[in-house]
Amino acid sequence: ASRQAQLMEVLKKEVRAMLIAAKAGLTPEQLEEQYMAMVCKPLPLRDLGFQSALELVTQMPEVVQICSAKNGALILKAIADDSTKGIAKLVANQKVKTRKASKKTATKANSTFSTKNSKNPQSFQTLNSGTPVLPAVVKAELQDLLSSSPLLLADLDKAFLRRFGRAFQYRQYGFLSIFEVLRSMSDSIAVEQTKAGSLLVLRKYLASKIEQQEVPQTSAAEMPSLEPTCETKSCYQAATPMDSEPVQTPAVDLGDHLKQHQGLGQFPPTPEIPPDAVQDRSLCSLPPLKRRCLVGVIVEFIVSPSQFYIHVCSTEASYKLQDLMFEMRHVYSHKVASDKYIMPESAVRPGQLCCVMVSKWWYRVIIHRVINDQEVEVFYADYGHLQIVQKSWLRFLKWHYLKLPAQAIPCSLAWVKPVEGTWSSAAILLFKHLCRFKEFVGIVDEYVDGVLYLFLCDTSTKEDVYFHSVLRDMGYADVCGENIPSQEFEELNPSALYVQPSGKQGNAEVGEPALRLQQESRDADSETATLKLNGAEL
Repeated sequence: ASRQAQLMEVLKKEVRAMLIAAKAGLTPEQLEEQYMAMVCKPLPLRDLGFQSALELVTQMPEVVQICSAKNGALILKAIADDSTKGIAKLVANQKVKTRKASKKTATKANSTFSTKNSKNPQSFQTLNSGTPVLPAVVKAELQDLLSSSPLLLADLDKAFLRRFGRAFQYRQYGFLSIFEVLRSMSDSIAVEQTKAGSLLVLRKYLASKIEQQEVPQTSAAEMPSLEPTCETKSCYQAATPMDSEPVQTPAVDLGDHLKQHQGLGQFPPTPEIPPDAVQDRSLCSLPPLKRRCLVGVIVEFIVSPSQFYIHVCSTEASYKLQDLMFEMRHVYSHKVASDKYIMPESAVRPGQLCCVMVSKWWYRVIIHRVINDQEVEVFYADYGHLQIVQKSWLRFLKWHYLKLPAQAIPCSLAWVKPVEGTWSSAAILLFKHLCRFKEFVGIVDEYVDGVLYLFLCDTSTKEDVYFHSVLRDMGYADVCGENIPSQEFEELNPSALYVQPSGKQGNAEVGEPALRLQQESRDADSETATLKLNGAEL
């Protein structure tokens, strides 16, 4: 009984945190889905003797208000307590994301963080904080869906479900309608009006139709030549390391190779390792950001407020990552090319940079550990998480896919520490909700052992919301005015293990996009920033 009571109290905090973060409330089904997504386990209904989520929340009258929507659906909304009233008010004041609101947000971010000596006062209008953002994988999926031919808007949902095996649930990324999604991708997807209705056309498809009239199309047999496509070749034109330094190709004993893997079907015999296969090189990291500079960021993966990974928002960088994923899928989807880059058992070892196929997409990964004869654990250098995958899904990485720096930046929230020594599940859940599918303003504090400590601010509300203040006001964190080394990163920091610091890869051009981004960033006025962070916010 006491265990159930304790579990119920923890659950009340988690449910209140989830509902407070959802301005419009959640249905009972959405509550179950979001709990599973955030906590990675289902609601403990049976442990507490309940049959459904609705039955559970009826026993939380001080936490959950049950309302009826116009369509008759039940909506669950949070009842704030004394410690959460301020947070609930901030969420309630959140603006509806329209084009007009986005302009106001950009203007406010610019006026709040502009500097007296800035040479380009408009530089931060590109930090469209608070606007919904589609993950890079979803953008690539939409582009892939339209790459073969245009598609009627009315057929989009069915086509997406048929191709990827799931519905296109754009609302979970913060969009209110499919038209908002299309506006956010207007640089890559065009909408044309036809008699049959709105037609979605990939802009690259329009360009390729013109090129096909002038340039003969490459035959399928020539496709495994593994040269970059015309759209992405400019991203990889710089000379590869193999141009100046020959790659030593180890000899492979085919007899032993066949005997070792006979009947397993996971490592077909390869005559030799391709000369452009990466064997003993590492990805480099993005160049460090300047102290107190402001950057647009998207939080990609979260373990806790002391361990998470971000992407720095830059049109050029995001395009290059999408182009990389597109080209890798194009190259490795051809069986001849894919078989050519199969990794022998001797190459499947910790620290090996390679690529892996998951759900038909290819990602750059580093092998972290070998689990058994069939499985390995890999680190996703562009997204920040670890995952166990099949050895048979691995392939050597081609040299020119080494050019783009690892895009995931290991981070810790600056100036905070958990009140209980370790972060509670409720604190982690709240932090995940705060970071969910949005672009924020990041204020760089410092680097400690390769980990970026920064403040995160949501400027999409009437009042700027600093995440360290939210965690403090909820009673989950103490603001300590200094950066406590992250215990989680001290235990394991794959980026520090496997990714070389910027400039140590031996390729001066590898970090060029990020360097330009850094040069475009502006230092916040030290006095103003200090007053802002040490004043009302702290």
